[in-house]
Amino acid sequence: MPAEINTHVHSSSHSNRQGLVMHIEAGNDVASRRPAPRESSRTNTLPVDPVRAAPGRLAETVVSLGATLRVGDIVCIHVSAKPFREVSAATGSWINHVGVVVDIAGEQPLIGESTFPISRFTSLARFVARSDGGQVAVARLTKPLTSTEEQRVRVAAGRRTGVLYDTGFNLHSRRQFCSRYVREVLDEATGVRIGDIETFAALYSRRPDAALRFWKIWYFGRIPWARETVTPASLMRSSQLRWVFDGIAVDATEG
Repeated sequence: MPAEINTHVHSSSHSNRQGLVMHIEAGNDVASRRPAPRESSRTNTLPVDPVRAAPGRLAETVVSLGATLRVGDIVCIHVSAKPFREVSAATGSWINHVGVVVDIAGEQPLIGESTFPISRFTSLARFVARSDGGQVAVARLTKPLTSTEEQRVRVAAGRRTGVLYDTGFNLHSRRQFCSRYVREVLDEATGVRIGDIETFAALYSRRPDAALRFWKIWYFGRIPWARETVTPASLMRSSQLRWVFDGIAVDATEG
């Protein structure tokens, strides 16, 4: 495990971190106004078993994508705001934000998510609109949910609505962050636990060349190497998930 970092940080570190956090939503708004490309040239960096992966569809509309979703599906996007990009760099995955489908009865599916400043339900269109270039992937539990489990997903997500976002990504705090939220909702509703609990030290041991400058500032000079967390990438590595979509939403505009 790396030694604890004791780095002097300028007194403006606190304001810098506040500025980064407050710019998350601004960055999301910019991303939502970008026109989505008709094709995607990105490569999925997750170690997905091709036997479990659905054939990739290059493009879908939000409406047609929404029609295929089920309660309990995990919707994955790439947010371009700086903290999210650093999560991607740390985990080696383009996926840096996840939510769970909680309702499909309305005009469009509702996504339960932990985001800044509080956890909430978001329409599929608004959720995907925050993804850079309309990138989106959908993962589904290999075991179909029963109607009772679907109802439990809604209840579990509702119980976590309005919880403050945890900028420290601490698995044991009273706050929430996206991958913890999805993991706990599905665990409570179905008994299926996805994702790996790992310390920051273990996470970075797999990517020793990853830059730490951002996180030194984020954690005021002392990265909590022993802190336990769960990442979007670790959720997607679960053998209890299969891909049902991996492409772009061509009309990812807010609705």
